[in-house]
Amino acid sequence: MVAGLAFGAGALIVKPAEQAPPGVLDEAAARIARDAAEPVDQEILQKAAVEGMLDALGDRWSTYYGPSDFTAYSASLEGRYTGVGVWLRQRSDGAVLIASVQISTPAAAAGVVAGERLVEVDGASTTGQTVSEVARMLRGETGEAVRLTLSQSSGVTRDVTLTRTSVTSDDVTVDRLAGGVLRVKVTSFTRGVGRQVRAALAADAATGGERAGVVLDLRGNPGGLVDEAVEVSGAFLDGGVVVSYDRRGRGTRTLTAASGGDVTTPVVVLVDGGTASAAEIVTAALQDRGRAVVVGSRTFGKGSVQEPTTLSDGSAIELTVGEYVTPSGHLIDGVGVEPDVSVDNLDPQAAERRALDVLIGLVASLPTDGRG
Repeated sequence: MVAGLAFGAGALIVKPAEQAPPGVLDEAAARIARDAAEPVDQEILQKAAVEGMLDALGDRWSTYYGPSDFTAYSASLEGRYTGVGVWLRQRSDGAVLIASVQISTPAAAAGVVAGERLVEVDGASTTGQTVSEVARMLRGETGEAVRLTLSQSSGVTRDVTLTRTSVTSDDVTVDRLAGGVLRVKVTSFTRGVGRQVRAALAADAATGGERAGVVLDLRGNPGGLVDEAVEVSGAFLDGGVVVSYDRRGRGTRTLTAASGGDVTTPVVVLVDGGTASAAEIVTAALQDRGRAVVVGSRTFGKGSVQEPTTLSDGSAIELTVGEYVTPSGHLIDGVGVEPDVSVDNLDPQAAERRALDVLIGLVASLPTDGRG
Protein backbone atom coordinates (compact mmCIF):
# COMPACT_ATOMS: atom_id res chain seq x y z
CA MET A 1 0.00 0.00 0.00
CA VAL A 2 1.71 3.09 -1.20
CA ALA A 3 0.88 5.44 1.61
CA GLY A 4 1.73 3.27 4.47
CA LEU A 5 2.72 0.06 5.96
CA ALA A 6 4.96 -2.38 4.23
CA PHE A 7 5.96 -5.36 6.32
CA GLY A 8 5.03 -3.58 9.52
CA ALA A 9 4.52 -6.03 12.36
CA GLY A 10 1.94 -3.68 13.80
CA ALA A 11 2.09 -1.10 16.53
CA LEU A 12 0.38 -2.30 19.64
CA ILE A 13 0.62 1.16 21.19
CA VAL A 14 1.86 4.57 20.18
CA LYS A 15 3.43 6.47 23.04
CA PRO A 16 5.02 9.89 23.42
CA ALA A 17 8.81 10.10 23.63
CA GLU A 18 10.48 10.75 26.94
CA GLN A 19 12.29 14.06 27.25
CA ALA A 20 16.05 13.69 26.85
CA PRO A 21 18.46 16.11 28.55
CA PRO A 22 20.48 18.43 26.34
CA GLY A 23 23.78 16.94 25.25
CA VAL A 24 26.39 16.66 22.53
CA LEU A 25 23.77 16.47 19.76
CA ASP A 26 22.31 19.83 20.78
CA GLU A 27 25.77 21.36 21.00
CA ALA A 28 26.72 20.05 17.57
CA ALA A 29 23.46 21.23 16.00
CA ALA A 30 23.90 24.70 17.47
CA ARG A 31 27.49 24.92 16.22
CA ILE A 32 26.57 23.75 12.71
CA ALA A 33 23.64 26.14 12.51
CA ARG A 34 25.79 29.04 13.65
CA ASP A 35 29.14 28.49 11.93
CA ALA A 36 28.75 26.24 8.88
CA ALA A 37 29.73 27.97 5.62
CA GLU A 38 26.34 27.16 4.16
CA PRO A 39 23.17 27.77 6.18
CA VAL A 40 21.13 24.68 7.00
CA ASP A 41 17.60 24.33 8.28
CA GLN A 42 17.29 23.11 11.86
CA GLU A 43 14.67 20.54 10.88
CA ILE A 44 17.07 19.02 8.35
CA LEU A 45 19.72 18.69 11.07
CA GLN A 46 17.25 17.07 13.45
CA LYS A 47 16.07 14.60 10.83
CA ALA A 48 19.64 13.68 9.91
CA ALA A 49 20.55 13.19 13.57
CA VAL A 50 17.60 10.90 14.25
CA GLU A 51 18.15 8.87 11.10
CA GLY A 52 21.85 8.58 11.94
CA MET A 53 21.05 7.18 15.37
CA LEU A 54 18.66 4.67 13.85
CA ASP A 55 21.28 3.66 11.26
CA ALA A 56 23.66 2.92 14.14
CA LEU A 57 21.28 0.17 15.28
CA GLY A 58 21.93 -1.80 12.09
CA ASP A 59 18.21 -2.63 11.92
CA ARG A 60 16.49 -2.01 8.60
CA TRP A 61 13.04 -2.04 10.22
CA SER A 62 13.69 0.85 12.64
CA THR A 63 12.39 3.95 10.86
CA TYR A 64 11.97 7.68 11.24
CA TYR A 65 8.78 9.34 9.96
CA GLY A 66 8.40 13.07 9.45
CA PRO A 67 5.10 14.56 10.68
CA SER A 68 3.31 14.26 7.33
CA ASP A 69 4.77 10.82 6.69
CA PHE A 70 3.60 9.58 10.08
CA THR A 71 0.12 10.95 9.43
CA ALA A 72 0.00 9.06 6.14
CA TYR A 73 1.42 5.94 7.78
CA SER A 74 -1.23 6.03 10.50
CA ALA A 75 -3.99 6.55 7.94
CA SER A 76 -2.78 3.56 5.95
CA LEU A 77 -3.21 1.36 9.01
CA GLU A 78 -6.84 2.44 8.97
CA GLY A 79 -7.11 1.45 5.30
CA ARG A 80 -6.98 4.99 3.88
CA TYR A 81 -4.16 6.42 1.81
CA THR A 82 -3.17 8.60 -1.12
CA GLY A 83 -1.15 6.73 -3.69
CA VAL A 84 -1.35 4.44 -6.67
CA GLY A 85 -2.63 1.22 -5.09
CA VAL A 86 0.35 -1.05 -4.43
CA TRP A 87 1.88 -2.85 -1.48
CA LEU A 88 5.64 -3.21 -1.46
CA ARG A 89 8.02 -5.87 -0.18
CA GLN A 90 11.79 -6.16 -0.03
CA ARG A 91 13.73 -9.13 -1.34
CA SER A 92 16.68 -10.51 0.65
CA ASP A 93 19.08 -8.77 -1.76
CA GLY A 94 17.43 -5.42 -1.05
CA ALA A 95 15.40 -5.14 -4.25
CA VAL A 96 11.97 -3.55 -3.76
CA LEU A 97 9.16 -5.55 -5.35
CA ILE A 98 5.45 -5.05 -5.89
CA ALA A 99 3.87 -7.34 -3.29
CA SER A 100 0.28 -6.89 -4.43
CA VAL A 101 -1.93 -4.51 -6.39
CA GLN A 102 -5.31 -3.33 -5.20
CA ILE A 103 -8.14 -3.62 -7.69
CA SER A 104 -9.70 -0.49 -9.18
CA THR A 105 -6.62 1.66 -8.54
CA PRO A 106 -4.26 3.50 -10.92
CA ALA A 107 -1.67 0.71 -10.62
CA ALA A 108 -4.22 -1.96 -11.50
CA ALA A 109 -5.50 0.06 -14.47
CA ALA A 110 -1.93 0.41 -15.78
CA GLY A 111 -1.30 -3.33 -15.59
CA VAL A 112 1.18 -3.27 -12.70
CA VAL A 113 1.44 -6.80 -11.31
CA ALA A 114 2.81 -8.46 -8.18
CA GLY A 115 6.41 -9.62 -8.49
CA GLU A 116 7.65 -6.75 -10.65
CA ARG A 117 10.71 -4.96 -9.33
CA LEU A 118 10.32 -1.24 -8.68
CA VAL A 119 13.57 0.18 -10.05
CA GLU A 120 12.94 3.94 -10.00
CA VAL A 121 10.35 6.44 -8.86
CA ASP A 122 10.34 9.65 -10.90
CA GLY A 123 13.88 8.85 -12.03
CA ALA A 124 15.20 8.29 -8.50
CA SER A 125 16.69 4.85 -7.93
CA THR A 126 15.25 2.59 -5.23
CA THR A 127 18.63 0.87 -4.77
CA GLY A 128 19.71 1.06 -1.16
CA GLN A 129 16.31 2.33 -0.06
CA THR A 130 14.10 0.62 2.50
CA VAL A 131 10.48 -0.22 1.74
CA SER A 132 9.37 2.67 3.95
CA GLU A 133 11.60 5.10 2.08
CA VAL A 134 10.31 3.93 -1.29
CA ALA A 135 6.73 4.21 -0.01
CA ARG A 136 7.43 7.85 0.81
CA MET A 137 8.73 8.39 -2.72
CA LEU A 138 5.42 7.14 -4.03
CA ARG A 139 3.31 9.41 -1.86
CA GLY A 140 2.09 12.84 -2.83
CA GLU A 141 -1.01 14.89 -3.39
CA THR A 142 -4.15 13.60 -5.06
CA GLY A 143 -3.98 14.32 -8.79
CA GLU A 144 -0.19 14.40 -8.99
CA ALA A 145 1.56 12.17 -11.52
CA VAL A 146 4.33 9.75 -10.60
CA ARG A 147 6.48 7.70 -12.97
CA LEU A 148 7.42 4.15 -12.01
CA THR A 149 10.20 2.21 -13.70
CA LEU A 150 9.46 -1.49 -13.36
CA SER A 151 11.50 -4.56 -14.21
CA GLN A 152 9.85 -7.89 -14.92
CA SER A 153 11.32 -11.31 -14.13
CA SER A 154 12.27 -11.62 -17.82
CA GLY A 155 14.51 -8.56 -17.46
CA VAL A 156 12.28 -6.32 -19.57
CA THR A 157 12.04 -2.81 -18.11
CA ARG A 158 9.11 -0.47 -18.65
CA ASP A 159 7.90 2.93 -17.46
CA VAL A 160 4.35 3.64 -16.34
CA THR A 161 3.00 7.04 -15.36
CA LEU A 162 0.25 6.95 -12.77
CA THR A 163 -1.90 9.61 -11.13
CA ARG A 164 -2.05 9.51 -7.37
CA THR A 165 -5.52 9.22 -5.90
CA SER A 166 -7.26 8.79 -2.56
CA VAL A 167 -7.94 5.14 -1.93
CA THR A 168 -9.89 3.24 0.68
CA SER A 169 -8.48 -0.26 0.78
CA ASP A 170 -10.70 -3.33 0.57
CA ASP A 171 -8.42 -5.83 2.24
CA VAL A 172 -10.83 -8.76 2.57
CA THR A 173 -12.48 -10.41 -0.42
CA VAL A 174 -14.53 -13.58 -0.33
CA ASP A 175 -15.57 -15.92 -3.11
CA ARG A 176 -16.67 -19.51 -3.44
CA LEU A 177 -14.58 -22.06 -5.30
CA ALA A 178 -15.52 -25.46 -6.67
CA GLY A 179 -16.84 -28.04 -4.25
CA GLY A 180 -18.22 -25.61 -1.70
CA VAL A 181 -14.82 -24.19 -0.71
CA LEU A 182 -14.83 -20.63 0.60
CA ARG A 183 -11.78 -18.54 -0.29
CA VAL A 184 -11.01 -15.64 2.02
CA LYS A 185 -8.31 -13.38 0.56
CA VAL A 186 -6.66 -10.96 2.99
CA THR A 187 -4.30 -8.50 1.31
CA SER A 188 -3.18 -6.65 4.46
CA PHE A 189 -4.02 -6.41 8.14
CA THR A 190 -5.46 -2.92 8.38
CA ARG A 191 -7.95 -1.82 11.04
CA GLY A 192 -11.15 -3.89 10.96
CA VAL A 193 -9.84 -6.83 8.92
CA GLY A 194 -10.38 -9.30 11.76
CA ARG A 195 -13.99 -8.20 12.12
CA GLN A 196 -14.49 -8.48 8.36
CA VAL A 197 -13.14 -12.04 8.23
CA ARG A 198 -15.36 -13.13 11.11
CA ALA A 199 -18.36 -11.45 9.49
CA ALA A 200 -17.65 -13.16 6.17
CA LEU A 201 -17.53 -16.58 7.82
CA ALA A 202 -20.72 -15.89 9.77
CA ALA A 203 -22.56 -14.61 6.69
CA ASP A 204 -21.56 -17.70 4.73
CA ALA A 205 -22.73 -19.99 7.53
CA ALA A 206 -26.05 -18.13 7.71
CA THR A 207 -26.84 -19.01 4.10
CA GLY A 208 -27.27 -22.60 5.14
CA GLY A 209 -25.12 -23.88 2.30
CA GLU A 210 -22.57 -26.61 2.87
CA ARG A 211 -19.03 -25.30 3.36
CA ALA A 212 -16.48 -27.98 2.57
CA GLY A 213 -13.52 -25.93 3.70
CA VAL A 214 -11.79 -22.56 3.77
CA VAL A 215 -8.76 -21.37 1.81
CA LEU A 216 -7.25 -18.45 3.71
CA ASP A 217 -5.20 -16.73 1.00
CA LEU A 218 -2.36 -14.67 2.47
CA ARG A 219 -0.14 -14.56 -0.61
CA GLY A 220 1.54 -11.19 -1.08
CA ASN A 221 0.22 -9.96 2.28
CA PRO A 222 2.96 -7.76 3.77
CA GLY A 223 1.46 -7.57 7.25
CA GLY A 224 -0.15 -4.83 9.27
CA LEU A 225 -1.63 -4.59 12.73
CA VAL A 226 -0.90 -7.45 15.09
CA ASP A 227 -4.21 -7.22 16.94
CA GLU A 228 -5.98 -7.77 13.61
CA ALA A 229 -3.78 -10.82 12.96
CA VAL A 230 -4.72 -12.18 16.36
CA GLU A 231 -8.42 -11.67 15.62
CA VAL A 232 -8.17 -13.39 12.24
CA SER A 233 -6.36 -16.32 13.89
CA GLY A 234 -9.11 -16.44 16.49
CA ALA A 235 -11.73 -16.90 13.79
CA PHE A 236 -10.37 -20.45 13.45
CA LEU A 237 -9.38 -21.13 17.08
CA ASP A 238 -11.14 -21.53 20.39
CA GLY A 239 -8.86 -19.35 22.46
CA GLY A 240 -5.22 -20.08 23.24
CA VAL A 241 -1.86 -18.63 22.29
CA VAL A 242 -1.39 -16.94 18.92
CA VAL A 243 2.05 -15.37 19.37
CA SER A 244 4.36 -14.02 22.06
CA TYR A 245 7.41 -11.81 22.32
CA ASP A 246 9.93 -10.61 24.88
CA ARG A 247 10.27 -6.89 25.44
CA ARG A 248 13.54 -5.75 27.01
CA GLY A 249 13.09 -5.41 30.76
CA ARG A 250 9.38 -6.17 30.62
CA GLY A 251 9.20 -9.94 30.36
CA THR A 252 7.14 -11.96 27.90
CA ARG A 253 3.90 -10.71 26.42
CA THR A 254 1.54 -13.38 25.11
CA LEU A 255 -1.28 -12.56 22.70
CA THR A 256 -4.20 -14.96 22.77
CA ALA A 257 -7.24 -15.60 20.60
CA ALA A 258 -10.77 -15.05 21.79
CA SER A 259 -12.83 -18.17 22.36
CA GLY A 260 -15.58 -19.37 20.04
CA GLY A 261 -13.87 -19.57 16.66
CA ASP A 262 -14.66 -22.20 14.03
CA VAL A 263 -12.57 -25.24 14.98
CA THR A 264 -14.21 -27.83 12.73
CA THR A 265 -14.10 -26.58 9.13
CA PRO A 266 -10.93 -27.76 7.32
CA VAL A 267 -8.60 -24.83 6.58
CA VAL A 268 -5.71 -24.39 4.17
CA VAL A 269 -3.53 -21.28 4.42
CA LEU A 270 -2.05 -20.26 1.08
CA VAL A 271 1.29 -18.40 1.32
CA ASP A 272 4.26 -17.29 -0.77
CA GLY A 273 7.49 -15.34 -0.44
CA GLY A 274 5.51 -12.11 -0.11
CA THR A 275 3.63 -13.32 2.97
CA ALA A 276 5.21 -11.37 5.81
CA SER A 277 4.98 -10.03 9.32
CA ALA A 278 1.43 -10.14 10.72
CA ALA A 279 0.46 -12.54 7.92
CA GLU A 280 3.22 -14.88 9.09
CA ILE A 281 1.88 -14.68 12.63
CA VAL A 282 -1.49 -16.01 11.45
CA THR A 283 0.14 -18.69 9.30
CA ALA A 284 2.40 -19.93 12.08
CA ALA A 285 -0.32 -19.87 14.72
CA LEU A 286 -2.75 -21.96 12.68
CA GLN A 287 0.04 -24.34 11.63
CA ASP A 288 1.48 -24.77 15.13
CA ARG A 289 -1.93 -25.24 16.68
CA GLY A 290 -2.76 -27.99 14.15
CA ARG A 291 -5.65 -25.96 12.83
CA ALA A 292 -4.58 -25.53 9.20
CA VAL A 293 -2.37 -27.02 6.52
CA VAL A 294 -0.03 -24.44 4.99
CA VAL A 295 0.41 -24.64 1.20
CA GLY A 296 2.79 -22.62 -0.97
CA SER A 297 6.39 -21.50 -0.57
CA ARG A 298 8.42 -20.35 2.42
CA THR A 299 7.22 -17.00 3.74
CA PHE A 300 9.31 -13.84 3.88
CA GLY A 301 10.65 -14.10 7.44
CA LYS A 302 9.78 -10.74 8.96
CA GLY A 303 9.04 -11.56 12.58
CA SER A 304 10.25 -8.58 14.58
CA VAL A 305 8.11 -6.25 16.68
CA GLN A 306 8.05 -2.53 15.88
CA GLU A 307 6.64 0.09 18.22
CA PRO A 308 6.14 3.69 17.07
CA THR A 309 6.82 6.57 19.44
CA THR A 310 5.62 10.08 18.63
CA LEU A 311 8.03 12.98 19.03
CA SER A 312 7.19 16.52 20.09
CA ASP A 313 6.87 17.88 16.54
CA GLY A 314 4.48 15.17 15.34
CA SER A 315 7.20 13.03 13.79
CA ALA A 316 7.83 9.50 15.03
CA ILE A 317 10.44 6.82 15.35
CA GLU A 318 9.50 3.17 14.98
CA LEU A 319 11.87 0.89 16.87
CA THR A 320 12.29 -2.86 16.81
CA VAL A 321 11.62 -3.92 20.39
CA GLY A 322 11.49 -7.72 20.15
CA GLU A 323 11.01 -10.85 18.03
CA TYR A 324 7.84 -12.85 17.67
CA VAL A 325 7.73 -16.46 18.86
CA THR A 326 5.14 -18.91 17.52
CA PRO A 327 2.99 -21.07 19.84
CA SER A 328 5.44 -23.97 19.51
CA GLY A 329 8.42 -21.75 20.32
CA HIS A 330 9.81 -21.04 16.84
CA LEU A 331 11.18 -17.72 15.64
CA ILE A 332 9.88 -16.22 12.40
CA ASP A 333 12.39 -13.44 11.84
CA GLY A 334 14.96 -14.31 9.20
CA VAL A 335 13.49 -17.80 8.89
CA GLY A 336 9.91 -17.54 7.70
CA VAL A 337 7.29 -20.25 7.90
CA GLU A 338 7.94 -23.47 6.01
CA PRO A 339 4.76 -24.74 4.31
CA ASP A 340 3.47 -28.24 4.96
CA VAL A 341 2.98 -28.65 1.21
CA SER A 342 5.47 -26.85 -1.02
CA VAL A 343 4.45 -25.33 -4.34
CA ASP A 344 6.53 -23.23 -6.73
CA ASN A 345 6.30 -19.58 -5.73
CA LEU A 346 6.11 -18.55 -9.39
CA ASP A 347 2.97 -20.51 -10.28
CA PRO A 348 -0.04 -19.07 -8.42
CA GLN A 349 -2.56 -21.21 -10.30
CA ALA A 350 -0.71 -24.39 -9.35
CA ALA A 351 -0.72 -23.25 -5.72
CA GLU A 352 -4.49 -22.74 -5.77
CA ARG A 353 -5.06 -26.17 -7.35
CA ARG A 354 -2.82 -27.79 -4.74
CA ALA A 355 -4.68 -26.00 -1.95
CA LEU A 356 -7.98 -27.40 -3.23
CA ASP A 357 -6.48 -30.88 -3.51
CA VAL A 358 -5.28 -30.67 0.08
CA LEU A 359 -8.71 -29.52 1.26
CA ILE A 360 -10.38 -32.42 -0.54
CA GLY A 361 -8.01 -34.74 1.31
CA LEU A 362 -8.78 -33.10 4.64
CA VAL A 363 -12.53 -33.40 4.05
CA ALA A 364 -12.18 -37.03 3.05
CA SER A 365 -10.34 -37.78 6.30
CA LEU A 366 -13.14 -36.40 8.49
CA PRO A 367 -15.32 -38.97 10.27
CA THR A 368 -18.89 -39.25 9.02
CA ASP A 369 -22.00 -40.99 10.36
CA GLY A 370 -21.36 -44.70 10.53
CA ARG A 371 -17.58 -44.30 10.77
CA GLY A 372 -15.58 -44.00 13.95
